[in-house]
Amino acid sequence: MKRLFLLYIIIAGLLFLSVSCIHNKKKQAVPKEYTFFPLPPDTAKIQFLLSINSSTDIEGEQSGFNKFIFGEAKPKTMLKPYGVKIHNGKIYVCDTGVKGIVIIDLEKNTFDYFIPQGRGTLKLPISCFVDKKGYLYVADGNRRQIVVFDDKGGYVNAFGEAENFKPTDVFVTEDTIWVANVKNHHIELYKNDSTYSHLSYFPEIEHGAEAYLNQPTNISVTQDKVYVTDFGSFKVKIYNHSGEFIGSVGSYGKSFGQFVRPKGIALDNEENLYVVDAAFQNIQIFDKKKQLLMFFGGAYSGPGSMSLPAKIDINYNNKRYFQKYVDPKFSIKYLILVTNLYGGNKLNIYARVEARNINQ
Repeated sequence: MKRLFLLYIIIAGLLFLSVSCIHNKKKQAVPKEYTFFPLPPDTAKIQFLLSINSSTDIEGEQSGFNKFIFGEAKPKTMLKPYGVKIHNGKIYVCDTGVKGIVIIDLEKNTFDYFIPQGRGTLKLPISCFVDKKGYLYVADGNRRQIVVFDDKGGYVNAFGEAENFKPTDVFVTEDTIWVANVKNHHIELYKNDSTYSHLSYFPEIEHGAEAYLNQPTNISVTQDKVYVTDFGSFKVKIYNHSGEFIGSVGSYGKSFGQFVRPKGIALDNEENLYVVDAAFQNIQIFDKKKQLLMFFGGAYSGPGSMSLPAKIDINYNNKRYFQKYVDPKFSIKYLILVTNLYGGNKLNIYARVEARNINQ
């Protein structure tokens, strides 16, 4: 009798497993309908690939066999994502709702929370950056520090100014850590070594001047320029590495090329500037001459639209994980990741696409 019962359990489990595998394959199938910006008949430049909201989007539905043996597990979800960075097959999303980082491993197809304890405890992780070593730098608005973790998630250090310091973004180059400090209207520079010593800040100028930063909230650094979202003046302001003011992009208004709630910024290798606007719920793209090229996104109405977008990241090195989502007539030039604070599209992934060679 016991053997018959055991045989029944095994057969039932195998049936659950086979059915759930079929279900998961259907769930994870790549859609054949594609969303492009601008809309046809204009030449496609940006393709929306997919949205990620929870562990189900990465790991698939829990199998019937797994439920049968372990019980139903609640999916892990993004609650209120802001900062985003993709590096070495992993996507890092600052989630103020879980007071930690969502880490999506594209190689292992896993979705996990990184919620450090002790000296590494995060209170309001707004933005993050991952350097070449795999070290994670988190700008924590309530802790009022930049918190650093190594490539294995171990706490390394935390730094910031004792007074008038509230970091809203961080960017790391070879020898410098650049921090947007909304509290004292500066970009703070720190030495990129084990000391994390403060080097300098800019702009050194009084309120009212064009170079003054009213509310520096986001930052992106190229080989010779520093781009800063000045939320308070509705512009993206540009400086050289010495902190000298070069110019600005945008102004307040509702026309093309203007901003109402500018947030995250990023640049591609041709120095095209991508600017998130939470009010328009889209992204505007400007060339290096500050001319508007196009925009994409828009208020939620279907695939590729946005719901209070916040941050953006551009990446050339992780394209292979997403080529399967691209229209076969195109290839990926680079990836564009955008977080949304609300709605059912918490992390949108797009691609700057280009037509495949006819001989490929």
